[in-house]
Amino acid sequence: MIVTEKLFEIEDQVENLVEAILASDSITSYKNNRKNMYDSQDVREKQKAFLDAKDSFERIEAYGNHAPDFRTKQRAVRQAKRALDMSEEVAEFRFSETEVQTILDLVGMSVAQTISEDIKVDAGNPFFEKGKHSGCGGNCHAS
Repeated sequence: MIVTEKLFEIEDQVENLVEAILASDSITSYKNNRKNMYDSQDVREKQKAFLDAKDSFERIEAYGNHAPDFRTKQRAVRQAKRALDMSEEVAEFRFSETEVQTILDLVGMSVAQTISEDIKVDAGNPFFEKGKHSGCGGNCHAS
């Protein structure tokens, strides 16, 4: 790769974009929700309960239905996970995390579409709206 003035201009624009994203309300909300989640005693207790239930289940999981209390321990893991996920701090964090991911996906899609509409962007979200040319990407439809 040859280093030119254009490369330095692109680097400056990327830095400006990063600064703008970091200064956004979405990132501020994400950081606050992340801190609240990790500082919450309730979340720590629910996380410990989940990890304990998961560890207990993993010890017998290989034996399947033949293990004593298999269904009980399996259910306990699901209930502990649900309790953790339904915690207000965790739910708010996950919501803000998804919002930030959507912003990053849109930026990636915008850059890719500016270069070519044929570039595929893995948005990581199966519900993310694709550009005009989504699908298999091959010439199987003879368009």
